[in-house]
Amino acid sequence: MQKILVANRGEIAMRVMRTAKEMGIKTVAVFSEADRNMPFVRYADEAICIGPALSSQSYLRAEKIIEAALKTGAEGIHPGYGFLSENASFSKAVSDVGLIFIGPSAHSIEIMGSKIGAKQAAKKFNVPMVPGTEEPISDIDVARKIANGIGYPILVKASAGGGGKGMRVVNNEGEFEEQIRTAKSEALSAFGNDDVFIEKYVGAPKHIEIQLIGDQHGNYAYLFERECSIQRRHQKLVEEAPSSCLTPDIRKEMGECAIAVARSCNYYGAGTVEFLVDENLNFYFLEMNTRLQVEHCVTEMITGIDLVKEQINVARGNKLSFTQDDLKINGHAIELRVCAEDPYNNFLPDTGKLEMYLPPKGPGVRVDDGYEEGMDIPVFYDSMIAKLVAYAPTRDEAIERLCRAIDEYHIKGIQTTLSFGKWAVQTEPFRSGNFDTKFIEKYFKPEYLDTDDAVAEEVAALLAAATWGKGKKQNNDVAANTGIINKWKINRR
Repeated sequence: MQKILVANRGEIAMRVMRTAKEMGIKTVAVFSEADRNMPFVRYADEAICIGPALSSQSYLRAEKIIEAALKTGAEGIHPGYGFLSENASFSKAVSDVGLIFIGPSAHSIEIMGSKIGAKQAAKKFNVPMVPGTEEPISDIDVARKIANGIGYPILVKASAGGGGKGMRVVNNEGEFEEQIRTAKSEALSAFGNDDVFIEKYVGAPKHIEIQLIGDQHGNYAYLFERECSIQRRHQKLVEEAPSSCLTPDIRKEMGECAIAVARSCNYYGAGTVEFLVDENLNFYFLEMNTRLQVEHCVTEMITGIDLVKEQINVARGNKLSFTQDDLKINGHAIELRVCAEDPYNNFLPDTGKLEMYLPPKGPGVRVDDGYEEGMDIPVFYDSMIAKLVAYAPTRDEAIERLCRAIDEYHIKGIQTTLSFGKWAVQTEPFRSGNFDTKFIEKYFKPEYLDTDDAVAEEVAALLAAATWGKGKKQNNDVAANTGIINKWKINRR
């Protein structure tokens, strides 16, 4: 392949194109009308507009993307993540016109794209499973008996999707039928498929995933794990590699299980197998993501492996450039997803203009971004605007480096998750590694973001003045200053 089309936008499009450029491969960008002035469009060797802002009319239009590839002479298509990256029909359509899909086969995507199909495939290789159903629920009464046998609470999950859609916790039998119907309705609306299944609800697990890669010659390797437990709405915010809780033996066992899952569907390319891990470090297969993950950066930092380069070489038919024995963990990396969201308001997405955008620099800091100062954040796509990664020899040093980088990351015009990220990694649960997917629910309150040193010192001074001050004028000054601080806090948000 001497030219590839990147069927994505923003930071991941830039990420793929940079590696392609280093490999001497020309790139083609496809973009919506809303993205006409984005950096990835200018960076590519060629760029073609494929439709209006809505992704359903642009980035999800497989026929337009393939047409653009054929028109420009691209030999392969890299899907990035999201959009069509896990669409088996798209993978097949790319191959059917003689192009190379830089990812797994349509067969692998189809099997792992169904959570039920994935569980059935993995079970044949004795991969640990959360107790539950192995077929879509078709009979409510039968399903109710199974749920009673498993024991409440249980989880109802959409077979065809993710991101928390079509997912419901059922606490008792009285809720069962209503929650099943709600989950099926959500699943049909989000994925066009109302198949749901049930499994035992693991109340406060860790979410740990294994990065793997395989070639078309039957060679596999796992690139260790990522800890992804800090989430809101079942979507990740902070990821790190390696996990602070796994032992070498458990890490090896999980890695070997991940490769077994890949073998179960003849997988090749980069992929991630996700596990739930309980307080006793028992792990259970959750699902497989048949694409590059958002958080692949932390794995690259601790292994020195360029996963995009490996993806391209595997798609070319080459063998992996390394073996399992070549891999080892070097240092620690932590990633914060810098999202246009308001942590003071339940992490609701925010839009507006990047009035100031100055990313941090310095040793051990990596920023994968897709926007520039002065640009608008559109309402049409995911809220993530950048990924901030800190790497250091130890976990404690990585935490301190991330905090330094957050302090140097200057964004004005929109609300972001930067303040939350700094607060989160400095908490005792995070520093000790004693946290799970309920981290935000258990520990976070928006007012905690207002307790940085500068605010604390100013408030302490005012309180002292209020306590010890004498005279009407001094007390009035204190009241005025308190009002100024409250106003400053509001503006700061």
